[in-house]
Amino acid sequence: MRVSRDKVNKVAHVLTDALADMNEVEFIEDRNTIRLEVRRILEELLNQEEKIDQASRHKIDNQKHTILEGTQEWNILYRKYYNEEVKKLGF
Repeated sequence: MRVSRDKVNKVAHVLTDALADMNEVEFIEDRNTIRLEVRRILEELLNQEEKIDQASRHKIDNQKHTILEGTQEWNILYRKYYNEEVKKLGF
């Protein structure tokens, strides 16, 4: 799923603010450094998700017969291949 840079920044801000409000969490870096690291991690995860999605779709496209997106068969195969790709990454 494509998420704009602005939305990733917003999520990073919200998450950093939520962490700062927790008594159990103490920042050893300034808040902006934490926010930038959160944003980097989110972008990395979103990029991995995009690669997993593309690999899953590619496997479906390479089936012997055409499988239309949105059909039950396509959805089942997508979930199967998506989970296989996630397992390859060790998640």
